[in-house]
Amino acid sequence: MNIRSLTRGDGVVIGAAALLFIASFLDFYSATGGDLPSAWDTDAYRLALPSVFLLGFIAAGLLIAARFQPESRKVLGLPLTAWGTALAVSAAWSALWALITCPSQLDLGAGSVIAFLATMALAGVAVAGAKIPALAGQLVPEPKPAAVPPYGGQPQPGAGYGYPGGQQPYGSTPQPVPPYGGTPPPAPQDAHQPAPAPAPAADFTPFWFAVPVARPLFAEDGTPTPIAELAPGTWYLAVEQRGPATLVAQTQDGRRGILNDTSGIQRG
Repeated sequence: MNIRSLTRGDGVVIGAAALLFIASFLDFYSATGGDLPSAWDTDAYRLALPSVFLLGFIAAGLLIAARFQPESRKVLGLPLTAWGTALAVSAAWSALWALITCPSQLDLGAGSVIAFLATMALAGVAVAGAKIPALAGQLVPEPKPAAVPPYGGQPQPGAGYGYPGGQQPYGSTPQPVPPYGGTPPPAPQDAHQPAPAPAPAADFTPFWFAVPVARPLFAEDGTPTPIAELAPGTWYLAVEQRGPATLVAQTQDGRRGILNDTSGIQRG
């Protein structure tokens, strides 16, 4: 489970479910002479508990669970988000009618009012949350990388004459400093001799990553049929980069393929 795949809209869904849970223990209706029981008393309110509260809980669970499942996974021919949206709208509709059909000798209680607001928020996010940019952003932003000092900045403490990377005494010839545990570089050649060709820079380091939504993984030979599907909430290893937006990824069972869409991936 990758919590970074959750959006701000998912945060609203979780908050609405928590608010709905609190409302279920409050007075659903109230009377002048005293308080009435909560919606958990099915003898008093009949279908208020299953049609408003339980439907809202199930809808929120399906909407959040859909974030950690492949988009191709369906239940009775429909994805989890479709089931969650339908149940959220149904819970909001039932909460609205619970307000409208309040008996004339009673008043609306805090439980029924808060339940209506919570189910309306739940249904609104389920229906239009993906279309609102403010709700489509990540709930937990990715950590910012450590700042790299600009070229030509202040030297590290202790850097001075004779220190690797520090200043050299005036008039002396700068001496190359070998890397720690490595082989000293060759001595400077005569200016009339051709300089050796530089070795290619190894500028790619394998890293772990996760995708925000399910994405296909294609074979390295260019076959158009996907060989696997990368699912959100699972870490994969990027072993090579081909172009600015293409990675060679390796699945947990050892299969390698091309990931053409790297937008929004989370690096481990």
